[in-house]
Amino acid sequence: MKWIRVTFLVSILFLLSTQGKAQEQQKTYCNPINLDYAYIPIPNFSEWGRHRATADPMIVNYKGDYYLFSTNQWGYWWSPDLSQWNFVSKKFLRSWNGKVYDELCAPAVGIVGDTLLVFGSTYTDKFSIWMSTNPKANEWKPLVDSFAIGGWDPDFFTDDNGRFYMYNGSSNRYPLYGIELNRKTMAPIGTRKELLSLDDWRYGWQRFGENMDNTFLDPFLEGAHMTKHNGKYYFQFAGPGTEFSGYADGVAVGDTPLGPFVLQSDPLSYKPGGFARGAGHGSTFQDNEKNYWHVSTITLGVKNNFERRLGIWPAGFDQDGVMFTNTAFGDYPHYLPNGSGDHLKSRFTGWMLLNYNKPIQVSSTFAANYGPNNAVDESMKTYWSASSGNKGEWIQTDLGKISTVKAVQINYADQDVDSSFLGKQVNIYHQYVLYASLDGKKWQVIVDKSKNKTDVPHDYVALSKTVQARYIKLENIHMPSGKFAISGLRVFGNGNGEKPEQVKQFFVMRTEKDKRSAWIKWQPVDDAYAYNIYTGLAPDKLYNCIMVHNANEYYYKAMDSQKPYYFTIEAINENGVSLRHEIIKID
Repeated sequence: MKWIRVTFLVSILFLLSTQGKAQEQQKTYCNPINLDYAYIPIPNFSEWGRHRATADPMIVNYKGDYYLFSTNQWGYWWSPDLSQWNFVSKKFLRSWNGKVYDELCAPAVGIVGDTLLVFGSTYTDKFSIWMSTNPKANEWKPLVDSFAIGGWDPDFFTDDNGRFYMYNGSSNRYPLYGIELNRKTMAPIGTRKELLSLDDWRYGWQRFGENMDNTFLDPFLEGAHMTKHNGKYYFQFAGPGTEFSGYADGVAVGDTPLGPFVLQSDPLSYKPGGFARGAGHGSTFQDNEKNYWHVSTITLGVKNNFERRLGIWPAGFDQDGVMFTNTAFGDYPHYLPNGSGDHLKSRFTGWMLLNYNKPIQVSSTFAANYGPNNAVDESMKTYWSASSGNKGEWIQTDLGKISTVKAVQINYADQDVDSSFLGKQVNIYHQYVLYASLDGKKWQVIVDKSKNKTDVPHDYVALSKTVQARYIKLENIHMPSGKFAISGLRVFGNGNGEKPEQVKQFFVMRTEKDKRSAWIKWQPVDDAYAYNIYTGLAPDKLYNCIMVHNANEYYYKAMDSQKPYYFTIEAINENGVSLRHEIIKID
């Protein structure tokens, strides 16, 4: 019996070391970013239950670490590698005449010399600009107590010559503005300038509505952000509405920080399809190897229109100075920064989704609207919920055949969260165990987080050693609150089979009546579960990508009505991606 105990102990130690190794060697990430998002802090925004939310992210590279600020989190995060994020609790609040003014919403974050600056959205003159030279230690003080140049969705920009600028604006009526500031006193230099307005009559992606056909509101313009590259100024902005899958960032280019600017016709960051949709109101930053990245807002909008998450996408500038963001396979595993790279070629790992709409078994179901298939339908808006949050509730996905499993993403949903969860919660955590099986009878543990003490609402684990399995089972150990609910149990790897055939027939039709829009149709591929449509203004600039599931047509409404377009398509299955169809031009 002694040798059995020793063998058992060695096995446990090996398992623990393997799990530790998986965390230490995590070289990939998967959107949405796995942050301990705060619960929405506004009571009357929780009419359908307490839920997490944030938006409007700013990431800056400060002294070699990455600092992330976003809306209403009662603090901020820092990371050495864009993977492990550490939360710092801080309320940027000031009291004036007994009244406490609002916390950060859509904050501006800037760097002046060796100092980090933070400022929140406001229509008053009662907000402070905060400064720190040691934000990792949460050391802050006001730079100026009362900043007279208020405004919603502010942005700070320090030029190479040391001159300092602020941009702001959030409206479906007024433009975005810019002004130079004295970098010591923050007093305005001159008067603010009107910089940019939307032209949805020409640019289809700027139209309001989930299908860009909503006429009861004009499109919103917001989220100004400035990036300088090779002597040019890239003025970024968001539109048309944060509630919609088409939420996107655009960019206009100028020779000076205050314009004039010429618009790039297509969205800069655009992700209307797939599991995590939307890529609007964000910011652009460089990693320690000078690669560009874009962080932006992902739309969820189930419990409330302003229920949102964050995503990070590879970005850059091509040889002609065109700024781009690569969102192709944007919610699949991507490589983290690991040296200089060509973001035109993406950082996608090539690990495919293995369980789209595959058979599911569960321990229980709370109600018909929260059925098991919701966990594998590649929609973050739908979710399965068990009847409780108790230890032992489980969900099991059948991959259909023995496959090579390389990573798993577990996306929790908020169902019956305790009413006291308002704002940032501390000392809450998820615990679970992931099992794999070849036959659904004999199981091995592949991830053990039964002792985890961190809050991981979108947990992503790349296995240190690949596993051959047909079945993956997720067993709940502990929920922070509410029921055990999953919007996406997503298994990545390779199906050990053949890639799909190339799409044989592909049509794009554009009418004279509205040249902002086109109807796209293609012949289905038998063994494909999805398709990527690529489009752009030149054959070598197909920078926008739309992933389409379970369909062989798509209405594309994001075009510049004054320009010709180019399109191609590829088929996707568990084993990889097909050759792309020949590029089609439409005038």
